[in-house]
Amino acid sequence: MKTIVSTAEAVAAIGDGARVMIGGFMGCGSPHLVIEALVATGVRDLTVISNDAGLPDFGVGRLLRTKAIRTLIATHVGLNPEVATQMATGELELQLMPQGTFVEAIRAGGAGLGGVLTRTGLGTLVAEGKQIVSVDGQDFLLERPLRAEVALITGHTVDTNGNVWYKGTTRNFNNVMATAADFVIVEADHVVEIGTIPPEDVVTPGVLIDVIVDGERGER
Repeated sequence: MKTIVSTAEAVAAIGDGARVMIGGFMGCGSPHLVIEALVATGVRDLTVISNDAGLPDFGVGRLLRTKAIRTLIATHVGLNPEVATQMATGELELQLMPQGTFVEAIRAGGAGLGGVLTRTGLGTLVAEGKQIVSVDGQDFLLERPLRAEVALITGHTVDTNGNVWYKGTTRNFNNVMATAADFVIVEADHVVEIGTIPPEDVVTPGVLIDVIVDGERGER
């Protein structure tokens, strides 16, 4: 059985300079309570790996608003003007990646692979500083795997052993990020007893989860 903790307890070990993955797509499927607790710690200089920058004061955008992020690795940031503002002042470093490359690099990190080869980005700014590998006469970019110290994910239904089921599109990047971090925190919309989720419906197995935040009964 996994430990169920408060949001404050969940993020207590995330210190300045940590490398953190955060699930969600423009806030859909993001662990909002855990993000709020992380903001409250006053943490700084985070490297955040997230699909996007959220919206102003929503999702990952809350961490940007408080200038907690030093480096953002993402695929889309156009809906949060805070990104451009902080880049202009030198407060934020942005590493943009094609979305398919982003998720494959995380998958590689979770699977223990040395990277992925892709033709996406060849001949563009994406290729700058990256190794080009030739396979059967075709060139590919070598994209390094992405991993983090901590992953913050959310699930609709989570049993007390950490098995996760996602509702609809909230699954997005949460499942793959759970494989690519040393410590995984899941924010649960509903915590249920073991056996409530049919085995064939488990998307993220509990072996990948370290602690559970009960968003329903605790602080939602």
